[in-house]
Amino acid sequence: MTTNTLIALVDGSAYSESVCHHAAWIAGRTGFKVKVYHVMGRRDAPEKQDLSGAIRLGARSRLLEQLSELDAERAKLAHEHGRAILEDAKAIIEGDGDITVETRLRQGDLVDTITAKEDTGDMIVIGKRGEAAGVAMEHLGSNLERIVRASHRPVFVANRAFQTPRKVLVAFDGGASSLKAVDYIARSPLFAGLHVTLVFAGNPNAQVDKALEDASATLRAGGFEADTKTMPGEPEKVLADMTENEGYDLLVMGAYGHSRVRSLLIGSTTTEMLRSCKVPVVLMR
Repeated sequence: MTTNTLIALVDGSAYSESVCHHAAWIAGRTGFKVKVYHVMGRRDAPEKQDLSGAIRLGARSRLLEQLSELDAERAKLAHEHGRAILEDAKAIIEGDGDITVETRLRQGDLVDTITAKEDTGDMIVIGKRGEAAGVAMEHLGSNLERIVRASHRPVFVANRAFQTPRKVLVAFDGGASSLKAVDYIARSPLFAGLHVTLVFAGNPNAQVDKALEDASATLRAGGFEADTKTMPGEPEKVLADMTENEGYDLLVMGAYGHSRVRSLLIGSTTTEMLRSCKVPVVLMR
């Protein structure tokens, strides 16, 4: 079931502007409306503390009142900060075209929020790193793999600097995820008019050659002039080299499975692959 809605996640980091521009690009090509979410972590919530026991330690009642007021003010500022992030995001997206944008401020766990809301969108856009990546666990970068694992929608991982995609590289292994990616590309207006290359990394065989030809035929039926390539070597190195040296602006790959390509996205290799890749990545389940 399609919703014609794109879910974009922002947290005010350096990647949020890129998320907004990529969301606007996707919406402009697909006609989707955009729902922008900012999820405040639990640490941004007002802390309900029972301070009555402190009186027995000699604390004055006025001090307790001040602590409560401080908690309330902190929560208010966090809420205002979240609203400001959403307003900025909306302005950026609307500045890129005639796009319907809605904003949502939520509190709690980011992945729980996405799991609850993903059925209201057709694709999720997230930045590679968040506001405090490597420091706090409640921000986008540190939650990227969790979101990919939890979501059943395509996840578009935006790089730091937006550039209009023109050439698409598809990591293909003949498995279910890569076949789904090919079918998605063939049907989606998001990829219309873009140059698409299917690449198999590893040692080819007759089965692989047949799968590549069938996938190419699917893309041709969708109006694409698709190239196919088989490249020796480890998938992570092949994909990184091709995106770096051959001018590809977007990488599409399956997220899970038992093959070498898809197993890249399990464990710590996921983060390293996405961080080292300098172009946005679309992950398919």
